[in-house]
Amino acid sequence: MSKQILVVEDHDLLLRAIQDILETEGYTVVTATDGVDALEKLTSFSPDLIIADISMPRMDGYRFFEEVHANPEWVPIPFVFLTARAEREDRLKGKAMGAEDYIIKPFDPQELIVVVNSRIGRAKAIREATESEFEALKGQIITMLSHELRTPLTSVYGYTELALEEAADLPPNDFQQFLTGIKKGADRLTQLVEDLLMIVRVDTGELQREFEILGAKQDDLAEQLRRAVKTNQTSASERQVTLEMEIPDQLPAVVVHEYFLSDALERLIVNAIKFSGHEDRRVLVSARAMDKQVEIAVREWGVGIAPEHLDHLFERFRQIDRGKQEQQGAGLGLFIAKALVSCMGGNITVESSQGEVSGSTFKVHLPIAG
Repeated sequence: MSKQILVVEDHDLLLRAIQDILETEGYTVVTATDGVDALEKLTSFSPDLIIADISMPRMDGYRFFEEVHANPEWVPIPFVFLTARAEREDRLKGKAMGAEDYIIKPFDPQELIVVVNSRIGRAKAIREATESEFEALKGQIITMLSHELRTPLTSVYGYTELALEEAADLPPNDFQQFLTGIKKGADRLTQLVEDLLMIVRVDTGELQREFEILGAKQDDLAEQLRRAVKTNQTSASERQVTLEMEIPDQLPAVVVHEYFLSDALERLIVNAIKFSGHEDRRVLVSARAMDKQVEIAVREWGVGIAPEHLDHLFERFRQIDRGKQEQQGAGLGLFIAKALVSCMGGNITVESSQGEVSGSTFKVHLPIAG
Protein backbone atom coordinates (compact mmCIF):
# COMPACT_ATOMS: atom_id res chain seq x y z
CA MET A 1 0.00 0.00 0.00
CA SER A 2 1.37 3.40 -1.00
CA LYS A 3 2.07 6.05 1.61
CA GLN A 4 -0.59 8.72 2.03
CA ILE A 5 0.18 12.43 2.17
CA LEU A 6 -2.17 15.26 3.10
CA VAL A 7 -1.32 18.48 1.24
CA VAL A 8 -2.95 21.68 2.47
CA GLU A 9 -2.56 24.67 0.14
CA ASP A 10 -4.99 27.43 -0.86
CA HIS A 11 -3.35 28.13 -4.25
CA ASP A 12 -5.06 25.71 -6.64
CA LEU A 13 -2.33 25.55 -9.31
CA LEU A 14 0.42 24.93 -6.74
CA LEU A 15 -1.74 22.35 -4.98
CA ARG A 16 -2.19 20.42 -8.24
CA ALA A 17 1.51 20.69 -9.04
CA ILE A 18 2.52 19.23 -5.65
CA GLN A 19 -0.07 16.49 -6.07
CA ASP A 20 1.30 15.56 -9.52
CA ILE A 21 4.91 15.48 -8.26
CA LEU A 22 4.10 13.23 -5.32
CA GLU A 23 1.75 10.92 -7.19
CA THR A 24 4.47 10.43 -9.83
CA GLU A 25 6.67 9.20 -6.96
CA GLY A 26 4.03 6.64 -6.02
CA TYR A 27 2.39 8.45 -3.11
CA THR A 28 -1.36 8.70 -2.55
CA VAL A 29 -2.25 12.37 -2.13
CA VAL A 30 -5.29 13.85 -0.41
CA THR A 31 -5.72 17.62 -0.78
CA ALA A 32 -7.31 20.38 1.29
CA THR A 33 -7.57 24.11 0.66
CA ASP A 34 -7.15 25.35 4.27
CA GLY A 35 -6.85 24.18 7.84
CA VAL A 36 -10.58 23.76 8.41
CA ASP A 37 -10.92 21.60 5.30
CA ALA A 38 -7.83 19.60 6.33
CA LEU A 39 -9.18 18.84 9.82
CA GLU A 40 -12.33 17.44 8.24
CA LYS A 41 -10.23 15.20 5.97
CA LEU A 42 -8.23 13.94 8.97
CA THR A 43 -11.37 12.53 10.56
CA SER A 44 -11.64 9.95 7.78
CA PHE A 45 -8.01 8.91 7.20
CA SER A 46 -4.57 9.01 8.82
CA PRO A 47 -1.79 10.28 6.52
CA ASP A 48 1.86 9.31 6.77
CA LEU A 49 2.86 12.98 6.30
CA ILE A 50 1.23 16.42 6.28
CA ILE A 51 2.44 19.29 4.10
CA ALA A 52 0.71 22.56 4.91
CA ASP A 53 1.02 26.14 3.71
CA ILE A 54 1.21 28.81 6.41
CA SER A 55 -0.80 31.66 4.83
CA MET A 56 -4.31 30.30 4.28
CA PRO A 57 -7.88 31.63 4.76
CA ARG A 58 -10.09 30.61 7.70
CA MET A 59 -7.27 28.75 9.51
CA ASP A 60 -3.57 29.33 8.82
CA GLY A 61 -0.85 26.72 8.98
CA TYR A 62 0.29 27.52 12.51
CA ARG A 63 -3.23 27.18 13.91
CA PHE A 64 -3.76 24.01 11.89
CA PHE A 65 -0.53 22.57 13.33
CA GLU A 66 -1.74 23.31 16.87
CA GLU A 67 -5.09 21.64 16.17
CA VAL A 68 -3.34 18.54 14.80
CA HIS A 69 -1.07 18.28 17.84
CA ALA A 70 -4.03 18.71 20.19
CA ASN A 71 -5.19 15.25 19.08
CA PRO A 72 -2.96 12.49 20.55
CA GLU A 73 -3.72 10.21 17.59
CA TRP A 74 -2.32 12.76 15.12
CA VAL A 75 0.77 13.84 17.06
CA PRO A 76 3.09 11.19 15.51
CA ILE A 77 2.31 12.36 11.94
CA PRO A 78 5.35 14.19 10.46
CA PHE A 79 4.49 17.81 9.62
CA VAL A 80 6.20 19.99 6.99
CA PHE A 81 5.45 23.69 6.60
CA LEU A 82 5.23 25.16 3.10
CA THR A 83 5.50 28.93 2.69
CA ALA A 84 6.59 31.70 0.38
CA ARG A 85 8.03 33.67 3.30
CA ALA A 86 11.75 33.23 3.76
CA GLU A 87 12.21 35.25 6.93
CA ARG A 88 14.35 33.57 9.54
CA GLU A 89 11.77 34.28 12.26
CA ASP A 90 9.09 32.32 10.39
CA ARG A 91 11.38 29.31 9.97
CA LEU A 92 12.37 29.41 13.62
CA LYS A 93 8.73 29.60 14.70
CA GLY A 94 7.86 26.52 12.68
CA LYS A 95 10.80 24.58 14.10
CA ALA A 96 10.02 25.74 17.65
CA MET A 97 6.45 24.49 17.33
CA GLY A 98 7.77 21.04 16.43
CA ALA A 99 7.43 20.88 12.65
CA GLU A 100 9.81 18.36 11.11
CA ASP A 101 10.81 20.57 8.17
CA TYR A 102 10.20 23.84 6.35
CA ILE A 103 10.03 24.23 2.54
CA ILE A 104 10.28 27.72 1.04
CA LYS A 105 8.39 28.52 -2.17
CA PRO A 106 9.38 28.49 -4.95
CA PHE A 107 11.05 25.08 -4.58
CA ASP A 108 12.63 22.52 -6.86
CA PRO A 109 10.50 19.36 -7.33
CA GLN A 110 13.47 17.26 -6.34
CA GLU A 111 13.79 19.20 -3.10
CA LEU A 112 10.16 18.37 -2.28
CA ILE A 113 10.74 14.68 -3.00
CA VAL A 114 13.88 14.54 -0.86
CA VAL A 115 12.12 16.15 2.10
CA VAL A 116 9.07 13.91 1.81
CA ASN A 117 11.12 10.71 1.46
CA SER A 118 13.42 11.58 4.35
CA ARG A 119 10.64 12.58 6.76
CA ILE A 120 8.51 9.53 6.03
CA GLY A 121 11.59 7.30 6.32
CA ARG A 122 12.57 8.90 9.61
CA ALA A 123 9.04 8.53 11.00
CA LYS A 124 9.03 4.85 10.03
CA ALA A 125 12.37 4.24 11.74
CA ILE A 126 11.18 5.96 14.94
CA ARG A 127 7.92 4.03 14.90
CA GLU A 128 9.70 0.69 14.47
CA ALA A 129 12.18 1.49 17.23
CA THR A 130 9.36 2.59 19.55
CA GLU A 131 7.32 -0.55 18.83
CA SER A 132 10.37 -2.73 19.47
CA GLU A 133 11.09 -0.95 22.75
CA PHE A 134 7.43 -1.20 23.77
CA GLU A 135 7.33 -4.93 23.10
CA ALA A 136 10.50 -5.43 25.14
CA LEU A 137 9.09 -3.33 28.00
CA LYS A 138 5.76 -5.18 27.85
CA GLY A 139 7.58 -8.48 28.18
CA GLN A 140 9.61 -7.13 31.09
CA ILE A 141 6.46 -5.90 32.87
CA ILE A 142 4.69 -9.25 32.41
CA THR A 143 7.72 -11.15 33.73
CA MET A 144 8.19 -8.76 36.63
CA LEU A 145 4.54 -8.72 37.70
CA SER A 146 4.32 -12.51 37.44
CA HIS A 147 7.36 -12.79 39.69
CA GLU A 148 6.21 -10.13 42.13
CA LEU A 149 2.76 -11.72 42.48
CA ARG A 150 3.64 -15.39 42.42
CA THR A 151 6.66 -15.36 44.72
CA PRO A 152 4.96 -13.83 47.80
CA LEU A 153 1.70 -15.70 47.09
CA THR A 154 3.61 -18.97 46.98
CA SER A 155 5.22 -18.09 50.30
CA VAL A 156 1.89 -17.18 51.94
CA TYR A 157 0.11 -20.22 50.55
CA GLY A 158 2.91 -22.65 51.39
CA TYR A 159 3.39 -21.55 54.99
CA THR A 160 -0.38 -21.45 55.55
CA GLU A 161 -0.81 -25.00 54.23
CA LEU A 162 2.01 -26.29 56.43
CA ALA A 163 0.63 -24.51 59.48
CA LEU A 164 -2.86 -25.97 58.93
CA GLU A 165 -1.59 -29.49 58.28
CA GLU A 166 0.70 -29.57 61.31
CA ALA A 167 -1.10 -27.18 63.66
CA ALA A 168 -1.66 -29.80 66.35
CA ASP A 169 1.97 -30.92 66.62
CA LEU A 170 3.79 -27.73 65.54
CA PRO A 171 6.37 -26.44 68.06
CA PRO A 172 6.00 -22.74 68.97
CA ASN A 173 9.28 -21.80 67.26
CA ASP A 174 8.23 -23.43 63.98
CA PHE A 175 4.81 -21.81 64.20
CA GLN A 176 6.49 -18.43 64.69
CA GLN A 177 8.67 -19.11 61.64
CA PHE A 178 5.60 -19.89 59.53
CA LEU A 179 3.89 -16.69 60.65
CA THR A 180 7.03 -14.71 59.82
CA GLY A 181 7.09 -16.21 56.32
CA ILE A 182 3.41 -15.39 55.81
CA LYS A 183 3.95 -11.81 56.96
CA LYS A 184 6.92 -11.29 54.62
CA GLY A 185 4.85 -12.47 51.67
CA ALA A 186 1.91 -10.29 52.69
CA ASP A 187 4.17 -7.26 53.16
CA ARG A 188 5.61 -7.71 49.67
CA LEU A 189 2.15 -7.94 48.13
CA THR A 190 0.98 -4.92 50.12
CA GLN A 191 3.93 -2.87 48.87
CA LEU A 192 3.15 -3.80 45.26
CA VAL A 193 -0.50 -2.79 45.64
CA GLU A 194 0.44 0.50 47.32
CA ASP A 195 2.95 1.31 44.57
CA LEU A 196 0.41 0.61 41.83
CA LEU A 197 -2.14 2.82 43.59
CA MET A 198 0.52 5.52 43.89
CA ILE A 199 0.98 5.45 40.11
CA VAL A 200 -2.75 6.09 39.72
CA ARG A 201 -2.45 9.08 42.07
CA VAL A 202 0.48 10.41 40.00
CA ASP A 203 -1.31 10.02 36.67
CA THR A 204 -4.58 11.55 37.87
CA GLY A 205 -2.87 14.57 39.44
CA GLU A 206 -4.15 13.62 42.91
CA LEU A 207 -0.61 13.60 44.29
CA GLN A 208 0.00 17.19 43.14
CA ARG A 209 -3.35 18.36 44.53
CA GLU A 210 -2.57 16.76 47.89
CA PHE A 211 0.74 18.64 48.09
CA GLU A 212 -0.97 21.93 47.24
CA ILE A 213 -3.30 21.37 50.20
CA LEU A 214 -0.93 19.82 52.76
CA GLY A 215 2.48 21.18 51.76
CA ALA A 216 4.04 23.25 54.54
CA LYS A 217 7.34 24.84 55.54
CA GLN A 218 9.69 22.35 57.20
CA ASP A 219 11.91 24.25 59.60
CA ASP A 220 13.64 21.15 61.00
CA LEU A 221 14.67 19.38 57.82
CA ALA A 222 17.80 17.92 59.42
CA GLU A 223 15.75 16.00 61.99
CA GLN A 224 13.43 14.61 59.31
CA LEU A 225 16.43 13.35 57.33
CA ARG A 226 17.86 11.67 60.43
CA ARG A 227 14.54 9.92 61.06
CA ALA A 228 14.49 8.61 57.48
CA VAL A 229 17.98 7.17 57.95
CA LYS A 230 17.16 5.57 61.31
CA THR A 231 14.02 3.99 59.88
CA ASN A 232 16.19 1.97 57.49
CA GLN A 233 18.97 0.98 59.92
CA THR A 234 17.47 -2.46 60.56
CA SER A 235 17.07 -3.38 56.89
CA ALA A 236 20.62 -2.17 56.23
CA SER A 237 22.01 -4.30 59.08
CA GLU A 238 20.17 -7.37 57.77
CA ARG A 239 22.12 -6.99 54.52
CA GLN A 240 25.39 -6.28 56.34
CA VAL A 241 25.36 -2.71 55.03
CA THR A 242 26.57 0.21 57.13
CA LEU A 243 24.19 3.16 56.90
CA GLU A 244 25.96 6.45 57.59
CA MET A 245 24.86 10.09 57.57
CA GLU A 246 26.53 13.46 57.29
CA ILE A 247 23.74 15.88 58.07
CA PRO A 248 24.42 19.32 59.55
CA ASP A 249 22.48 20.44 62.62
CA GLN A 250 20.82 23.25 60.69
CA LEU A 251 19.49 23.34 57.13
CA PRO A 252 17.41 26.06 55.43
CA ALA A 253 13.64 25.62 55.55
CA VAL A 254 11.91 24.03 52.57
CA VAL A 255 8.24 23.65 51.66
CA VAL A 256 7.43 19.94 51.63
CA HIS A 257 4.81 17.34 52.36
CA GLU A 258 6.53 15.45 55.19
CA TYR A 259 5.17 12.06 54.13
CA PHE A 260 6.14 12.65 50.47
CA LEU A 261 9.70 13.59 51.41
CA SER A 262 10.13 10.69 53.85
CA ASP A 263 8.71 8.22 51.33
CA ALA A 264 10.99 9.47 48.53
CA LEU A 265 14.10 9.38 50.73
CA GLU A 266 13.35 5.91 52.05
CA ARG A 267 12.92 4.61 48.50
CA LEU A 268 16.32 6.05 47.56
CA ILE A 269 17.94 4.60 50.70
CA VAL A 270 16.38 1.16 50.14
CA ASN A 271 17.60 1.25 46.53
CA ALA A 272 21.12 2.16 47.70
CA ILE A 273 21.15 -0.62 50.29
CA LYS A 274 20.05 -3.12 47.65
CA PHE A 275 22.86 -2.19 45.26
CA SER A 276 25.68 -1.44 47.71
CA GLY A 277 28.99 -3.06 46.78
CA HIS A 278 30.42 -6.40 47.89
CA GLU A 279 33.62 -4.79 49.18
CA ASP A 280 32.58 -1.38 50.46
CA ARG A 281 29.15 -2.20 51.88
CA ARG A 282 27.96 1.17 53.07
CA VAL A 283 25.43 3.83 52.20
CA LEU A 284 25.97 7.50 52.97
CA VAL A 285 23.13 9.99 53.31
CA SER A 286 24.32 13.60 53.33
CA ALA A 287 22.81 17.05 53.01
CA ARG A 288 24.00 20.59 52.38
CA ALA A 289 22.68 24.03 51.59
CA MET A 290 23.40 25.33 48.10
CA ASP A 291 22.45 28.47 46.22
CA LYS A 292 18.65 28.65 46.63
CA GLN A 293 18.49 24.86 47.12
CA VAL A 294 18.99 22.12 49.66
CA GLU A 295 20.77 19.08 48.27
CA ILE A 296 20.20 15.66 49.83
CA ALA A 297 22.52 12.94 48.51
CA VAL A 298 22.25 9.16 48.86
CA ARG A 299 25.42 7.34 47.83
CA GLU A 300 26.43 3.69 47.60
CA TRP A 301 29.67 2.07 46.44
CA GLY A 302 28.36 -0.66 44.16
CA VAL A 303 29.18 -1.57 40.56
CA GLY A 304 27.58 1.57 39.13
CA ILE A 305 25.24 2.08 36.21
CA ALA A 306 26.14 1.98 32.53
CA PRO A 307 25.71 5.35 30.76
CA GLU A 308 23.13 3.94 28.32
CA HIS A 309 20.84 3.06 31.25
CA LEU A 310 20.92 6.41 33.06
CA ASP A 311 18.17 8.00 30.96
CA HIS A 312 15.79 5.13 31.79
CA LEU A 313 16.33 4.89 35.55
CA PHE A 314 13.26 6.89 36.52
CA GLU A 315 10.84 5.24 34.11
CA ARG A 316 8.04 3.14 35.57
CA PHE A 317 8.56 -0.65 35.58
CA ARG A 318 12.25 -0.21 34.70
CA GLN A 319 14.84 -2.44 36.32
CA ILE A 320 18.41 -2.48 35.05
CA ASP A 321 19.86 -5.94 34.39
CA ARG A 322 17.02 -7.72 36.20
CA GLY A 323 17.96 -10.88 34.33
CA LYS A 324 21.49 -10.84 35.77
CA GLN A 325 20.55 -10.31 39.40
CA GLU A 326 17.44 -11.07 41.42
CA GLN A 327 15.67 -7.84 42.22
CA GLN A 328 12.59 -7.72 44.39
CA GLY A 329 10.18 -4.98 43.52
CA ALA A 330 8.26 -3.85 40.49
CA GLY A 331 10.70 -1.28 39.19
CA LEU A 332 8.55 1.53 40.54
CA GLY A 333 10.62 2.87 43.45
CA LEU A 334 12.69 5.44 41.57
CA PHE A 335 9.73 6.49 39.41
CA ILE A 336 7.61 7.17 42.50
CA ALA A 337 10.48 8.89 44.34
CA LYS A 338 10.94 11.28 41.41
CA ALA A 339 7.20 11.94 41.18
CA LEU A 340 6.99 12.74 44.89
CA VAL A 341 9.94 15.13 44.72
CA SER A 342 8.60 16.79 41.56
CA CYS A 343 5.28 17.48 43.31
CA MET A 344 7.24 19.54 45.87
CA GLY A 345 8.98 21.59 43.17
CA GLY A 346 12.23 19.65 43.35
CA ASN A 347 14.08 17.17 41.18
CA ILE A 348 16.29 14.09 41.44
CA THR A 349 19.53 13.58 39.53
CA VAL A 350 21.96 10.67 39.46
CA GLU A 351 25.72 10.44 39.05
CA SER A 352 27.21 7.05 38.33
CA SER A 353 30.03 5.23 36.57
CA GLN A 354 30.73 1.53 36.16
CA GLY A 355 33.40 -0.23 38.16
CA GLU A 356 33.79 -2.53 41.14
CA VAL A 357 33.41 0.26 43.72
CA SER A 358 32.36 3.21 41.56
CA GLY A 359 28.81 3.30 42.86
CA SER A 360 26.01 5.78 42.30
CA THR A 361 24.85 8.96 43.96
CA PHE A 362 21.23 10.09 43.81
CA LYS A 363 20.72 13.76 44.62
CA VAL A 364 17.45 15.37 45.67
CA HIS A 365 17.28 19.14 45.13
CA LEU A 366 14.56 21.12 46.92
CA PRO A 367 14.05 24.89 46.61
CA ILE A 368 14.69 26.86 49.80
CA ALA A 369 11.50 28.41 51.18
CA GLY A 370 11.18 32.12 50.48
